[in-house]
Amino acid sequence: MNNQNNSKALARKHLDNRLDALRSQNALTRPPKGWLRAIRDALGMTTRQVARRAGVSQPTVTSWEQSETCDTITLGKLREAAEALNCELVYALVPRKSLEEQVRERAAEVADSQLRRTHHTMRLEAQGLSAQDLERERDRLIDQLMRAKPSQLWEDQ
Repeated sequence: MNNQNNSKALARKHLDNRLDALRSQNALTRPPKGWLRAIRDALGMTTRQVARRAGVSQPTVTSWEQSETCDTITLGKLREAAEALNCELVYALVPRKSLEEQVRERAAEVADSQLRRTHHTMRLEAQGLSAQDLERERDRLIDQLMRAKPSQLWEDQ
C-alpha cells in the first residue's frame, strides 16, 4: 500500500511539473469569439473555405464556431475543425493550484475536522491540549493523512 501511495505522490509531482508551465499562461485563455473564429480570421479564411477543407457544409462550420463559444462543442468537432485549419488540438485540465497543494489543503481540512471532534471530547474530560500541542498534532496528522490512501481524503467527513 505504501509503495502504491508513493507512486501516486510521484505521479502527482510529475503532473504538477508538466502543468506548471500551463498554469501561468494567460495566453491559453479562449478569445471572446472562440479559437476557431480567431484562427480562421487570422488566416483570412471564410467559413466556406474551412467547410470545404473539412468536408462539411458552411452552416456546420458556423455551428462549430457558435458551439465553441457556448461550451457545447465536442472534442471530435474541435479536432475536425483543427485539422481543417492546419492546427493541433491541445486538450488539458489545468488545476488552479498544484495537485500537491490541493492534496495538502484537503489533508489539513480533514485533520482540522478530526482534531475539533477529539479536542472537544478531551476538553469535556478536562484533558484539553495546549495550542502548541494542537498545532504539532495537526502537522503530524496532516503528514499521516498525506501518506495514507489518497482516495480516503476525498470521502465526505
